[in-house]
Amino acid sequence: MMKNHKLAKAIGDVSWSEFCRQLAYKAEWKGRTLIKADRFYPSTQICSACGHRDGKKALHIRDWTCPACGTTHDRDINASKNLLALAK
Repeated sequence: MMKNHKLAKAIGDVSWSEFCRQLAYKAEWKGRTLIKADRFYPSTQICSACGHRDGKKALHIRDWTCPACGTTHDRDINASKNLLALAK
């Protein structure tokens, strides 16, 4: 991005902040509710089928099977299902 890593991080932080601000503005403009999950919400650790929390997994683990119910999950799809359930 840039040779000055501290400056690059600052620019990245501002960009993310602006994205969040725009998202909140657009949601309000369209009459929608914006729900923000806590940054430490364990969306990848919870089984979306039974709710069992399996604990932390390394980032290279893309698929996992719930020890409680036996459901096999793709990490990203499972996380999105958990975030959808959190918003309801």
